[in-house]
Amino acid sequence: MINEIKKDADTRMGKSIEALKGELTKLRTGRAHTSLLDHITVDYYGNPTPLGQVATITVSDARTLTVTPWEKNMVGPVEKAIMTSDLGLNPATSGTVIRVPLPALTEERRKDMIRIVRHEGEQAKVAIRNIRRDANSDIKALLKEKEITEDEERQAEEAIQKLTDKHIAEVDRLLEAKEKDLMAL
Repeated sequence: MINEIKKDADTRMGKSIEALKGELTKLRTGRAHTSLLDHITVDYYGNPTPLGQVATITVSDARTLTVTPWEKNMVGPVEKAIMTSDLGLNPATSGTVIRVPLPALTEERRKDMIRIVRHEGEQAKVAIRNIRRDANSDIKALLKEKEITEDEERQAEEAIQKLTDKHIAEVDRLLEAKEKDLMAL
C-alpha cells in the first residue's frame, strides 16, 4: 500500500518536471532551436494543426529557423501563424521557404525572461509540494484505518520527503541551466 503511494507520488512529480521542461523549451533564448515553434498551430483546411504537421522546421544557422510548408498554398497561413504567435518573430518568405530570424535579446528582455522562468519553476515546486501533501494525507488515512503502524507512517513520510527534495532539486537545476542559457550572449 505504502509503495503504491510512493510510486504514484514519484510518477506525478516526474510529470511536473516534464511539464516544466516543456514550458522552458517554449521560452526563447538567443539560439535557434526547432522546439521554439512546437506550440504554434496553423489553420489547415479549417482545422487547427501543429506547425510540425504541415511543414518541415530546420535550423539553418544559430539565429535562423527555416520553415518549409509541404503544400505551396500553406505558405501564407504558416507565415501568419508564426507572426501572430506570442514569440514576437517576423518571418520572411522567399518562394516556398519561410526564414524566421531570431533577434538578439536585449538585457531588459533577458531579465523579463528570467522572471518568467522563475515563475514557471515556482509553479512546478508548488505542484510537487501539493503531490507530497496528497501522498502524506493518503498515508495518514492508512494509519487512521489501522492498516499501518506509526513507525511505518513515519518512514513513509520520510521517503515521500526525500522524493520531494529530489524533484525540487531537479527543478532548481533546470532553472539554473535555463537562466545561464538566457544570460549567455
